[in-house]
Amino acid sequence: MIRILIADDHAIIRDGLKQIFSAVPEMQVVAEAVDGTDVLARLRTTAIDVLLLDMSMPGKSGIALIQQVRASLPALPILVLSMYRESQYAVQAIRAGAAGYLTKNAEAEQLVGAIRKVAQGGTVVSAQIAEKLVRQAQQPEAASPHASLTAREFQIFQMLVEGSGINEIANALSLSNKTVSTHKANILHKMDIASTAGLVHYAIRHGLIGEAASGDL
Repeated sequence: MIRILIADDHAIIRDGLKQIFSAVPEMQVVAEAVDGTDVLARLRTTAIDVLLLDMSMPGKSGIALIQQVRASLPALPILVLSMYRESQYAVQAIRAGAAGYLTKNAEAEQLVGAIRKVAQGGTVVSAQIAEKLVRQAQQPEAASPHASLTAREFQIFQMLVEGSGINEIANALSLSNKTVSTHKANILHKMDIASTAGLVHYAIRHGLIGEAASGDL
């Protein structure tokens, strides 16, 4: 039996996923979580074989949450199921320790197959993401400016464009305000952008920000 923890802040998504897995005899959803704190609490109290994780939830989420889960449970496979289609998110998620990355337009059969594969120690990315990664490897000179960011810089970039301030980011990542400000300055410099507003517009143009976040701008 593959015991699954579904982490997503949208009830309709969780309900849909539970319906998919209920039709698979060897899979069972044993816990649900709506944010990063909830994920960590469930992992402390429930035996899990696969964590199915949304990249964007309230509070700690995304790369930071993957890294924290990996630090405490290095053997637990994490399969990211995200709205973000940009390949850079997949790269950063896998670098942080995720075993796989699928977008939310994946077919149910593909998702079930991915759960089986990561539970057995494999790695999975969607066909669209794999194609983008291959193109980037073949034409590195054409990489977008955000591809030059380190994992930490990309994490802070993501939090900035989703509306977090310096203090919020510092608290979430256990960094000083000065360190976060330095990272922000490096991000702006590397991407040749003058302000946070410019980062947000860049993120929208390149599909690096979710619909919910961009709708609040």
